Amino acid sequence: MQFLSNLSSNKKAWQLLAITALGFELSALFFQYFLELKPCIMCIYQRVAIWAIFFAGLLGSFTYQYVFGRIASYALWGTGAIWGLLIALEHVEMQSSKFSFLFSCEFVPNFPSWAPFHEWIPALFAATGDCGNIDWQFLGYSMPQWMIVVYCLYTITFAIVLLARLQQRKMF
Repeated sequence: MQFLSNLSSNKKAWQLLAITALGFELSALFFQYFLELKPCIMCIYQRVAIWAIFFAGLLGSFTYQYVFGRIASYALWGTGAIWGLLIALEHVEMQSSKFSFLFSCEFVPNFPSWAPFHEWIPALFAATGDCGNIDWQFLGYSMPQWMIVVYCLYTITFAIVLLARLQQRKMF
């Protein structure tokens, strides 16, 4: 437990978090621009969640020695991991429901008016695909199903590290 608790005080652990999230972002861009798979609105929201995890790792790698920096990094990590998992679960439900023809997703992301990412950086955040389409599979699983695995791993890791930290500090 000591090892797990000390991870949040380790610059390399936060860098590893950022590198893995960046790897997923680069993979998404590869699928979009090289394999020509069009991201839907749910894909874009999952992409935002991965960016939150990336920025958590980046922030943590610079502020790991400060309690407020770690708290902000934990908040970003947890929000990105859990929100991404919920979005991926909803996306799979849209694709696998026998009433999938009733589901429709928006074409314009519902970002806050003060942060219209789809207008600022359309190459990353513009939705051009349909949520119900399954255009890619690996080992019989669609992209959102694989993202459930990814977000579960991020969420479980987040929970284990945070609980170990709280237990070591006798806060839990």
